[in-house]
Amino acid sequence: MSEDNIPNEPGPEEVPDQLDQELADLVDETGPISKEAELLADLQRLQAEFVNYKARVERDRDQARNLAIAEAFRAILPALDDLSRAEAHGDLEGSPFAAVVTKLRNAGEKFGLKAVGAKGDKFDPELHNALVQTPSAEVTETIIADVIEQGYMIGDRLLRPAMVAVNIPE
Repeated sequence: MSEDNIPNEPGPEEVPDQLDQELADLVDETGPISKEAELLADLQRLQAEFVNYKARVERDRDQARNLAIAEAFRAILPALDDLSRAEAHGDLEGSPFAAVVTKLRNAGEKFGLKAVGAKGDKFDPELHNALVQTPSAEVTETIIADVIEQGYMIGDRLLRPAMVAVNIPE
């Protein structure tokens, strides 16, 4: 056979060109895939940021709502005090104000308003202000002897501490 009849086999110079071309083709093929992966990662990151934003907005909205409710009840507390005093003196019996007191208390309960400080309870400086201290041999810890002005809480938020007289151990 003559040299002219030998099939063309790639020479050493042609092999690197062919490898370079295959590498270039591979980079071209994987380029869009990595671009898609990058866009997917960006989309997932934005979605996570949005979910966190929604949760933060909802939490802030709940806090603002609870604060508004607390402030509204704080403004009504003096009227509740007056109505409680009138009730304690018997001035509300048979009066239309008895129904008003009941409705106000029910509205307070609906929003979690609860009274703090009752006679005989253990004194808690976080919830009570002691206006009067009386030494007593009958107690071993500080106990509320009398409630001068009722305290109130909504949930775990103290609206007003109870003003109390306490018995302290001698």
